[in-house]
Amino acid sequence: MANKRDYYEVLGIDKNATDDDIKRAFRRKAKECHPDLHPNDKEAEARFKELNEANEVLSDPDKRARYDQFGFEDPMGGMGGGNPFGGMDFSGMGGMGDILEQMFGMGGMGGSRRNGPRQGADVQYDLRISFEEAARGCTKSLEFYRHEHCTTCGGTGAKPGTQPQTCETCKGAGQIRQSGGWMTTVRTCPACGGTGKVIKDKCPGCGGSGRTRVKRTLDLKVPAGVDNSVVLTMRGQGEPGINGGPAGDLNIRVIVRPHKLFRREGMNIRLDVPISFTQAALGAEIEVPTLDGNVKYQIPEGTQNDAEFRIRGQGIPQFGGGQKGDLIFRVRVEIPKRMTDKQRELLRQFDEMSTGKEYEQKKSFLDKVKDLFN
Repeated sequence: MANKRDYYEVLGIDKNATDDDIKRAFRRKAKECHPDLHPNDKEAEARFKELNEANEVLSDPDKRARYDQFGFEDPMGGMGGGNPFGGMDFSGMGGMGDILEQMFGMGGMGGSRRNGPRQGADVQYDLRISFEEAARGCTKSLEFYRHEHCTTCGGTGAKPGTQPQTCETCKGAGQIRQSGGWMTTVRTCPACGGTGKVIKDKCPGCGGSGRTRVKRTLDLKVPAGVDNSVVLTMRGQGEPGINGGPAGDLNIRVIVRPHKLFRREGMNIRLDVPISFTQAALGAEIEVPTLDGNVKYQIPEGTQNDAEFRIRGQGIPQFGGGQKGDLIFRVRVEIPKRMTDKQRELLRQFDEMSTGKEYEQKKSFLDKVKDLFN
C-alpha cells in the first residue's frame, strides 16, 4: 500500500471537504483523464482508475470514516467493508446489477457513476442518397433532433433563480444503504431517483428534466464508394454528456436508392445491354452507358446471348480512396417479334444457305441425339 496516494490528494481536497465538495472535485478531475476523452492514453486511464477508487471511498460515509481512522490498513478487509466484491462496477448490468447491489452491497463504483460524468446518448439518422452520389461522393445537409441542455435553466431542471436541493433522504448519495450483520443492502434512493438532488420548483421550459428537444443542421461529407448500410459517425454530435461527461455521437446509416440500369457488386458495376441478333452475328460497335457517360465498345462477330464484357476503371471507387472497379456488361440478344414479309424471306434464304456448321451448339446437340439412338 506504500505506493498508493492519499485519496484526498488524488481528488485535490482537504479532509474537511463536504459531500458536495467531493462530487465537484471528482467531476472536475474526471474531465481531465476520462478514457473517452483520452483514447489510447494508458496514463489517463490509470489516473481515472485512481480517481474512481478515491471517489468510491470518500463519497461513502462508512468507507470514508474507516479510511480517516485506519488509512489503507483497514481491519475490516479493505475499503470494501469486508465485502469480497467491493469496488466492482455492476452499473452496466441493468436490473441484475440492482439485485446484486441489494444482496451484497455492491454499490461501489456503480453508485458513484450515477452521479459521475457519463457520455451522452448517440443519435441515429438514416441518410438516403442516389446510386451516383454513393459512387462519386457528395455533401449532404442533415436535419435532425437531439436533446440538449435547457437554455432556460442551464440544464439544472430548476426554475430560474432557484437551485436543485440536496436530497434529504439519501443526503446526496443517490442511494440508500441498510446494514444487517455482515450484509449491506443498497438501493436507489426513491426520493431523488439516484441523482442525489431534488427539484422543488421545476423549470417551465423543460418541466424539470433539464433538457429540451432541439432541431440541428449539419453538413456531412459522404466519401466516394460508400455502400448501402454503411454507418458514418460524427463524433461528439450526439446528445450532451451528463455531469460533465463527453457528448454522444451522431451515427448516420447510409441507404442507397436502387439504380434503373446499374447493379453494384463490390467495387464493380453490372449492366445488361440489349443488342439485335444481327449485331450479335456480324459484330458491331455499340454504346455502353457508364456513370461518366456513354463509351463505345466493339463486340466481336458471333457474340452469343449472355456473353459478358468488361470495361476497366468504370466501376465504383474503393471506399476511402484508391483504385476503381470495373463495369461488366452482359449482352442480351433480342429476337424481333414482328417482321416484314421481305425480312422473313431473307431469313429463310439465309437458313437455306446454311450448312449447319455455323451453329456450334446445334451441331453438338444433333450429334448427341444421333449417339443416343445409334
